[in-house]
Amino acid sequence: MSHAKAQDRTARFRFDNSYTRLPERFYAAASPAPASEPRLIRLNSALAEQLGLDPAALAQPEGVQVLAGNSMPEGAASVALAYAGHQFGQFVPQLGDGRALLLGEVVDPEGRRWDLQLKGSGPTPFSRRGDGRAAMGPVLREYMISEAMAALGVPTTRALAAVATGEAVMRERVLPGAVLTRVAASHIRVGTFQYFAARRDLEALRLLADHAMARHDPAAAQAEKPYQALLTGVVQRQAELVARWLHLGFVHGVMNTDNTSISGETIDYGPCAFMEAYDPATVFSSIDHTGRYAYGNQPRIMHWNLARLAEAMLPLLGEDEDTALAAAHEALNHFGPRFEAAWLGGMRRKIGLFTQEDGDAALIQSLLDAMAANGADFTLTFRHLADAALGPQGDAALRVLFQDPAAYDAWAQPWRQRLEREGESPAARRDAMRAVNPAIIPRNHMVEAALEAAMERQDFAPFEAMLDATSRPYDDRSGLERYTVPAQAEERVLQTFCGT
Repeated sequence: MSHAKAQDRTARFRFDNSYTRLPERFYAAASPAPASEPRLIRLNSALAEQLGLDPAALAQPEGVQVLAGNSMPEGAASVALAYAGHQFGQFVPQLGDGRALLLGEVVDPEGRRWDLQLKGSGPTPFSRRGDGRAAMGPVLREYMISEAMAALGVPTTRALAAVATGEAVMRERVLPGAVLTRVAASHIRVGTFQYFAARRDLEALRLLADHAMARHDPAAAQAEKPYQALLTGVVQRQAELVARWLHLGFVHGVMNTDNTSISGETIDYGPCAFMEAYDPATVFSSIDHTGRYAYGNQPRIMHWNLARLAEAMLPLLGEDEDTALAAAHEALNHFGPRFEAAWLGGMRRKIGLFTQEDGDAALIQSLLDAMAANGADFTLTFRHLADAALGPQGDAALRVLFQDPAAYDAWAQPWRQRLEREGESPAARRDAMRAVNPAIIPRNHMVEAALEAAMERQDFAPFEAMLDATSRPYDDRSGLERYTVPAQAEERVLQTFCGT
């Protein structure tokens, strides 16, 4: 009986690996390096169930062996994907998965297809002399931030599991190793198209575009100009994504073209962070010396990345150069209007507006200018604004966020006049504002404290507490007040690191 139950709890994956049906130059076969003492840190049971996987089986020793890369389940792909990319504006014709392996594509009970990738599972043919391993800190950071982004409603890759390897990795110092199991709609990037364009491999470029259409935009295949429709869809998805980042004060930190996905998901959580005091020039990444990927630069950089995608796709966009360039420009021209509409619409909701007036953009910008001039916390300003929408009694919590409270007072007067021109009840407005303005984000100092506890003391309680706190970011929950408070001066974390 017990043997039968054990058999029933074997981790089974419903794989259908469409990417490996493409030619072999799209990827390189590789096997994970075994982990000596794998131990499950965290399993995302809810996500496992959404994927049609058995979380109890994944948590068993046999399942952990799979999540560590020590055992390949039936039907697994085990390949590293090829891609190129612009890194801080410099083109590198071959990058590829240097420390990650596509375990396979799982089809969930709804028929949707998801990549399962092991990140930190050892060297691959694309490792460029690296060890292919991941330190525990970056693995737990990606787990925390990607799951927080999902809870915030932002398109993102997800974290299925984090496993300690029981081995050390050498970076600036010796660190404990770990493997992340990442879930994505796909791992096709702008850099994937650049890889084949740089090799003038038109056949591969066409196969990749057809695959991307089938996976992410099947309607484009029926369009009069399918490849232009595919490009336009990517442009629109990314315009809306970067607007969502700005609504939440999120700074990606390393917006290289190999970190820009075709699906429109946020991918690759390296030196990412959430801004506290509002400043468009905010940079956290230790390697972004010029502020290329600063908070306020993200829309411009996203457009730049998409222009590189359009360049890579030119051979597919027209029979001659002029036709192809016209098609590329037409697709790219969707970015500005789509971004502006998404950003302005989201910001209207953040300040409690249900209707549109011509002066709304100026009203929003004047608030942002006052916040920047007064060091106001981005998240708390908008969260408390929901209470201020009930009436002036809510102003006290906002005034203390501004170095000069009169700056808030000056803005609040025209804001309330604008609200009065709408018919919504104050209570309904407050509820609508709370639904889009989070109470809790993964604040840097809390993230770093959780990572330090895990790496230095093998204490995962702060990590678990952070996951719980950020799982319902729009709710006020008793006992979680410390997650809503900005860092004190001595707690501030001003630099983040890629962790590669």
